[in-house]
Amino acid sequence: MSNTKGSKICVIGAGAVGATCTYALTFQQLASEIVLIDVNKEKAQGEVLDISHGLPFLGQMDIHAGDYDEIAGADVIIITAGIPRKPGETRMDLAKKNVNLAKIITDSIMKYYTGGVILVVSNPCDVVTYKIAQWSGLPATKVVGSGTNLDSARLRYLLAQHLGGIDIRNVHGYMLGEHGETQFPAWSLTHIAGVQVDKYAQITGKSLTEEEKADIAQRTKAAGSEIIKLKGATYNGIAVSAMTLVRSILTDEHTIRTCGAMLNGEYGMKDIVLNVPVSLGKDGIERIIEAPLTDLEMEYLRKSEENVRAVLDSVKDM
Repeated sequence: MSNTKGSKICVIGAGAVGATCTYALTFQQLASEIVLIDVNKEKAQGEVLDISHGLPFLGQMDIHAGDYDEIAGADVIIITAGIPRKPGETRMDLAKKNVNLAKIITDSIMKYYTGGVILVVSNPCDVVTYKIAQWSGLPATKVVGSGTNLDSARLRYLLAQHLGGIDIRNVHGYMLGEHGETQFPAWSLTHIAGVQVDKYAQITGKSLTEEEKADIAQRTKAAGSEIIKLKGATYNGIAVSAMTLVRSILTDEHTIRTCGAMLNGEYGMKDIVLNVPVSLGKDGIERIIEAPLTDLEMEYLRKSEENVRAVLDSVKDM
């Protein structure tokens, strides 16, 4: 594991997600310098001051508000800026607005870009990740979508609750496909401490019927919407999720995560960003893990491909 001392992170967007990501990064002391960039410079400065006042309890870091010229020298660039969906707006409407914003952000980044990994958190994540990879001209491995990393954590949380009496860190499973409506759990790859989940339920006398699995999958997909309904926004979970991805990159951990990656023949698909297991290190996506999926899981993955391509087609001229 390499030392992160001297590392620099730029966070674009000082809204709830961007500010909370910055806050989470300070707890891990993952970099010497964090720059928070937002068109609303007063908001960015306010968030920086609020976070910085906790540093005496954590350790020395240079956290400040800045502009795009500070992209130079960044090891990781996190894009969180986005326009929330309004009542009555379609998924396509939201995509067009946020893709347009992503184009402005990408152009601003590339004026000063000298290296580093771009981590996309903004939604629709798979589409924005694809377009930024296209516009930037960078190797696709350098542009990573945060995608279903958080959704996979939600699956693990719900599964641990359902099975009961398990340390959540021993629950391993992946939500694959689209970061959206067609995401799905790869039950064939889900295991508890090395034991495939169906076998684990059998040998421990726990109930895990197909109906219960379908309920867990649906609750996982609906988790974000439920949180937004209850409190108006979701930002704590995604901040921790993004922090773990940044840690994997900065410390060259070679961690396997479910992230948005540009497929180039893997799973029989090309020129599309979908969420699959990847190995993350200092250069971004080191390799895409082409995990063996069942026929049904491949059918679900192809459905996700169709959904993402439909949105990409709607913004192809942007």
